[in-house]
Amino acid sequence: MKNKWSLYLGRFSGIKVYIHWTFLILIVWIFIMHSRMGDGWQAGLWGVLFILALFACVVLHEFGHALTAKRYQIATRDITIYPIGGVASLESMPEKPGQELLVAIAGPL
Repeated sequence: MKNKWSLYLGRFSGIKVYIHWTFLILIVWIFIMHSRMGDGWQAGLWGVLFILALFACVVLHEFGHALTAKRYQIATRDITIYPIGGVASLESMPEKPGQELLVAIAGPL
């Protein structure tokens, strides 16, 4: 489902990935704050790279949920990344509690 407030990044393993526009504000803010702390643009760049590394971890976390759900024939509509985390929009949850537990813990693992 397309969200007008999110930018489309691509499709991976059949799952559309979006990033909310506020995440871009965070990137700019991190760059400016690090740059103004007296270390120049290099510190700003390192701050942005750190945030992008965190972003990659959040994407992998959400794909953990989505790909585990796919194992149980549950499709994921899309994944949206926000400054505070991400959301994998599953079409449903597994009916068996054991499968639901595996979907839930797959992200952190």
